[in-house]
Amino acid sequence: PAVASAPDAAAAALEDGPIAFVAPHKGSSEVPTTAAIPTVLAHGMGDSCFNYGMKSLARLTSTTLGSYAACIPTGDRRVADTMNGFFMTMDDNVDVFAAAIRADPNLKDADAINCVGFSQGNSICRGYIHKYNDPPVRNWLSVHGTVSGVAGFPNCDPQGAMGPACEDIAKLCGDLAYAEATQAHLFQANYFRDPFRVQSDAYKTNSQLAQWNNEGYTVNATYRDNFVKVERFAMIKALQDSMVFPNEGEHWGHYADDSMSEVLTMRETQWYADDLFGLKTVDEAGKIVFNETDGDHLQFSNDELVWWLEHYFV
Repeated sequence: PAVASAPDAAAAALEDGPIAFVAPHKGSSEVPTTAAIPTVLAHGMGDSCFNYGMKSLARLTSTTLGSYAACIPTGDRRVADTMNGFFMTMDDNVDVFAAAIRADPNLKDADAINCVGFSQGNSICRGYIHKYNDPPVRNWLSVHGTVSGVAGFPNCDPQGAMGPACEDIAKLCGDLAYAEATQAHLFQANYFRDPFRVQSDAYKTNSQLAQWNNEGYTVNATYRDNFVKVERFAMIKALQDSMVFPNEGEHWGHYADDSMSEVLTMRETQWYADDLFGLKTVDEAGKIVFNETDGDHLQFSNDELVWWLEHYFV
């Protein structure tokens, strides 16, 4: 029998590990091409566009919308694509994602595209909108997305039975997350948002999420200008999510500053009140819709995905 290489074994271990967000298989993986608005998909942590589950989700999306759909990898094969979801920065993943879109003949000249993200893949959809948005995103479907960042380690709810220990782990992560070296090497550190450190120099200076939120010391007007051009934001939250803390972050909320217990809804956050990156603007324009699933992270049915695509995309 063939012997797996070290990178193959490492990728397999990450995919099978307890923190992986691997999309379920949803049917055939063949994707047709039509003249309608195409769609790009972005996978979660530990997953890959080369896995059958993501290919089948692209097929289901394509069949539902009657247009071209493709999962956009940030590595040239399964191993690299999986590993880059950990050890390539959030910004660098977005840059590779954008370059791949512009190299795809079915996407590069499109008047508009849709972006469908699963879990961490929504950080890529969001970053593409802020930094590039060319071709522009018309509809963004975020399924259990890390859009507001996370404040806890996967499977360790600061408000659950292991709350005190989980809060200690989160604080320890915060000690390391905003170091320049960590931000330069770990995707998950880039969207880690510690409510006890959001006013710190390290967060404001080094955090990639802080820059996208315009919470740092410099404001990037392009991030806001591009964000408000999207026509529809469909945000799906998992009610029993054990991966994203707080799960209200999937609806643009987060913990209050200096708290691991007080959860703010989108309209209660500072980035909404001050419209730091355009969230209030798009909400007041009626561009955001919210929905929920009953189960855990990335537990959704074919029928739910089809319904979201058919009812939310404009």
